[in-house]
Amino acid sequence: MTLQLHPAVVFFVVFTSGNIRRHSSRFYHRKVNSSSDTDGFYLLHRFISLLYEEADEEKCLPFLHLYLDDLESLVASPSSSAAEVSPTLISLYEKNGQRGTIKPKANFDAEKDAAALKDAIEGLGTNEKVLIEILTQRSNDQRQLICKAYEKATGRTLEKDLKGDTGGDFEELLLALITPPAAYDCHEVTRAMKGAGTKDRVLIEIFASRSKQQIKALKDVYLKEMKKDLVVELESEVSGDFSKALLSLAKGERDGSDSVDVGKAKEDAETLYKAGEKKWGTDESKFIEILCKRSIAQLRQMKCAKSLPAYFAELLHESMKGGGTDESTLTRIMVSRSEIDLLDIRAEFKKLYQHSLLSDIESDVSGEYGDCLKAICGGDD
Repeated sequence: MTLQLHPAVVFFVVFTSGNIRRHSSRFYHRKVNSSSDTDGFYLLHRFISLLYEEADEEKCLPFLHLYLDDLESLVASPSSSAAEVSPTLISLYEKNGQRGTIKPKANFDAEKDAAALKDAIEGLGTNEKVLIEILTQRSNDQRQLICKAYEKATGRTLEKDLKGDTGGDFEELLLALITPPAAYDCHEVTRAMKGAGTKDRVLIEIFASRSKQQIKALKDVYLKEMKKDLVVELESEVSGDFSKALLSLAKGERDGSDSVDVGKAKEDAETLYKAGEKKWGTDESKFIEILCKRSIAQLRQMKCAKSLPAYFAELLHESMKGGGTDESTLTRIMVSRSEIDLLDIRAEFKKLYQHSLLSDIESDVSGEYGDCLKAICGGDD
């Protein structure tokens, strides 16, 4: 059941070329002096916008688009008018699998699956149908057991054999499926940091949508594989207010408690209001301090307007619209959300675009890659 919390603040910015401008009396504005500043504020906005989602006992990671006039209303209101927050509010990621399309298979037999994969790979021509059927209908934990059974039976890793017998986007998708979630996130972050320019939107997507525990697991994998501290590496890759927000979450600075202080929530709302609407220029440090460090339960005192599944639905739509497909984004979201909230993403996709996610996949991608994505998607809506 969705909890109706008191309205508070959304920091929403409208960007046009070199300016971030006020759009009617509702939206805060400031002049940006360079294109790099514009990019920085856009990225900061997208980052902050991911931090809150609508309060629901089964959906706890945030996604924020708050309105400043709503904040003003909260600041002026009596201190205890916010609705109750459930004491049993639990992180979506601690209830992993409840809203995913992929769930653990009953009567699972890792050795049997490994043998079937071995036959599919070693036979005359690779049987892609078997690869898809097994790897998209088992949970990630079960796939890890299959990988171990496969190596024990063949003396080779499943990863190596998939690389040798498949290719292109289909290969990348299968490899993503057999990679543990923390390692997969780590590899995506590493890839985003490589090359001439950091892919900031990938970093935003991952760090703003993962739980504190998932981020720690990601950093642990990075340290083990790269022998470097991820936070230190990020400091050299990103800059400005975006960097401050990103590094705050990467360092695990968010309060992990479930306690709620209504008076403190009102105080924070007033602080955000004064940092934005009440002055020329925004004090981004106040937004970062509150939005990146307060506990999820504490931040539930602020009404949130947009859900995390809706954000992922938009990213999926963007990855498939226009003349080309962004297979990297498409693969990353479909795999990483398949055991978490892909059913909710499908529902939001249908609500936003009046057609199903499956229909977009069917029209945009084909071959074994398309068949594998459709199997992960799990059905029409």
